[in-house]
Amino acid sequence: MDETTESIEVSETPDEKRHVPVWVIVTAFAVLLAFLGLIYWGLTHAKQGPVSLGQKVPGFDLVTFDGQQISTDDLAGKVVVVNFWASWCTPCESEAAAMEQAWQMYKPGGQVVFLGVDYVDTEPEAMGYLQKYNISYPNGPDLRTSISQLFRIRGVPETYILDADGHLASIQIGPFQSLDEIVSTIEGVLQSQ
Repeated sequence: MDETTESIEVSETPDEKRHVPVWVIVTAFAVLLAFLGLIYWGLTHAKQGPVSLGQKVPGFDLVTFDGQQISTDDLAGKVVVVNFWASWCTPCESEAAAMEQAWQMYKPGGQVVFLGVDYVDTEPEAMGYLQKYNISYPNGPDLRTSISQLFRIRGVPETYILDADGHLASIQIGPFQSLDEIVSTIEGVLQSQ
């Protein structure tokens, strides 16, 4: 019994306590601070709400369903209509045909470009939606939500119209009610330039 007692006493001496290396503590603290910073950035970004009228919208790239890459930086001097939609969005269906009609009206003049951004969708359903409504203007997925985060959208449909200088000139939350409403909104942007 004495041998057992002695071995227990020896293993419990203060000299044999394990110490965590300083670099592990510093690394853990740095990771914690980075994580808290990321949370703070996300919360402040979410509180900002949608992009404001008159604000310069940073350029973005849209890769269309047919593989074409469109950069809004290359569209300088044109009015750009950015329509966020999804195949699962019932209100999107109510404006789909009118959006295509508006595109057909403005396409020959070359002053106005339409871009459809498919929000959190699957490609087969999105392609079926485009085919159902005969949508011919460029459309592409936003699976990583990078474009929708840029505009800080809250849902679909939402449409943002950029003036020729890339500033946000009009916001439509929810579907347009008619072709006339789309055209009058675009005309307002064209006339203000």
